[in-house]
Amino acid sequence: MTNNKFPIIRLENIFKVYGSGETEVKALNNVNLAIDEGEYCSIMGPSGSGKSTAMNIIGCLDCPTSGSYYLDNVDVAQMNDKALAHIRNIKLGFVFQQFHLLPQLTALENVMLPMAYAGVDAKERRDRATEALIRVGLEKRLSNKPTQLSGGQQQRVAIARAIVNRPVVLLADEPTGALDSRTTQEVMDIFSELNASGITVVMVTHEPEVARQTARIVWFRDGEVIHSHLTPADLNQMAVS
Repeated sequence: MTNNKFPIIRLENIFKVYGSGETEVKALNNVNLAIDEGEYCSIMGPSGSGKSTAMNIIGCLDCPTSGSYYLDNVDVAQMNDKALAHIRNIKLGFVFQQFHLLPQLTALENVMLPMAYAGVDAKERRDRATEALIRVGLEKRLSNKPTQLSGGQQQRVAIARAIVNRPVVLLADEPTGALDSRTTQEVMDIFSELNASGITVVMVTHEPEVARQTARIVWFRDGEVIHSHLTPADLNQMAVS
């Protein structure tokens, strides 16, 4: 059977340099990485390894010093801020360790917010936000404000907000960092279900137990990709060796 999947993310010869001369730091040093449409991938590495810098470039939050970054077959590496903001809004969904919910808005209103910038009309905003919240198991919490929700429920709202514009890639930066182990598993189950439905998920984490639940692990060290296709079993082997 033919595999019709293609790289939704393609980093080619990516360098990210801060400073110059004696103070020059190569945060990313000739990084090449491809992530296929529909993959469930985690990015790991020690502090200062370049994983967060790579995530910022993948998320169109920063530009590389040199190299090409193709997102959904479009080279976005040197786009200006306005163009990058447009790409972020239509192509990417973000989930962070902190939930970044507006406290004065209900769960439904928080999820509706990104669609206002995408020009979606009011009725469709409400319908799609409701659908997204149902998808993450919060159908009974639409009118609750963040202070009336647990940490896990707030992260579910954040996930619903991230998927409501139907992005091609869902990016998660330490999404379980502020959660206890039981709630972490509940959130990871949601990511797994979203990936099973066809959404490409890329996650930065420092937690091996979280990374093991993804299908592929990319390992950064000193600004370089040391391993691009670790499996959960490989990670277990690294932990004991």
